[in-house]
Amino acid sequence: MSTNPGDRSPPATPAADEDPAAWRHETAHLDGVRLHYVRVDPEPGAAAGATEPPLVVCLHGFPEFWYAWRHQLSPLADAGFRVVAPDMRGYNRSSKPEGVASYRLENLVADVRGLVGSLGYARTNLVGHDWGGLVAWETAIREPDLLDRLVVLNAPHPERYRQTLRQSPRQVLRSWYAVAAQVPWLPERLLRANDLAAVGRLLADTAGPDGFNDAEIERYKRAMATEGAMTAALNYYRAQFREGISRELRSLVGRERDTTVGVPAMVVWGEQDRALGTELLDGLGAFVPDLRVERLPAASHWVQADAPDRVTDLLLDFLD
Repeated sequence: MSTNPGDRSPPATPAADEDPAAWRHETAHLDGVRLHYVRVDPEPGAAAGATEPPLVVCLHGFPEFWYAWRHQLSPLADAGFRVVAPDMRGYNRSSKPEGVASYRLENLVADVRGLVGSLGYARTNLVGHDWGGLVAWETAIREPDLLDRLVVLNAPHPERYRQTLRQSPRQVLRSWYAVAAQVPWLPERLLRANDLAAVGRLLADTAGPDGFNDAEIERYKRAMATEGAMTAALNYYRAQFREGISRELRSLVGRERDTTVGVPAMVVWGEQDRALGTELLDGLGAFVPDLRVERLPAASHWVQADAPDRVTDLLLDFLD
């Protein structure tokens, strides 16, 4: 496959309500969960020498859905990859199981394994941003046999995040939203108010000037307005908060887990992230021996929207 940026002309990103015909909407029926996803296949012969094109699974964050990868889907497929971007459980057109426990990391990792298997693959390249990045980290830690390569965008390694919270009052303050999400029902009501105005502000006010246009923001708001989606999305924070307390208690009695990532990994970080500081990158190599870090000084937390061409080129270079 060719991943030389000079060999391709990046296709224009489609309008917010115009998905290309090559973007196939499909559904995986897993163990009690239905995952909707968009799949883009390479042209025949693009994955030279392979009976099946290599798989790339892209996981989105909050408050997004598969559409978070709109800039990367076609270029990755043009380079010879089969690209799959799911709505993670609880989001948009995927199932929304009830209860906080349904969104524990073990269930989210199981969704990744189930999705990969349902596509007929034993291994995948995994790309994740924000919450999708945390799930990607956890998949690499818990299911290393499932991954060829790992790419994480603006999501901290779980143990490095835990260390930073202990050491950095500033990062604790930056993480206020994770604590606020623990309140029952009120966060849902605030985020839904005035036609999900807070969701629109979250995207528009924290991204770069070209990160999201009005039509794209409206599409995100429609996805989050799906019945049950807001509570499900907040349950990610609620489940992780409880798991974090449990991990702290286990550490007090010396029951630390191994969080080493044993696959080649690249971290792409927009340095204008208002919620996650660049200090989360310090010492990351202790947990990820085969690590590449790419810093994008002008990009925000929404790095693949702020700098789509640069992120795409980094993905193509690393995944080749």
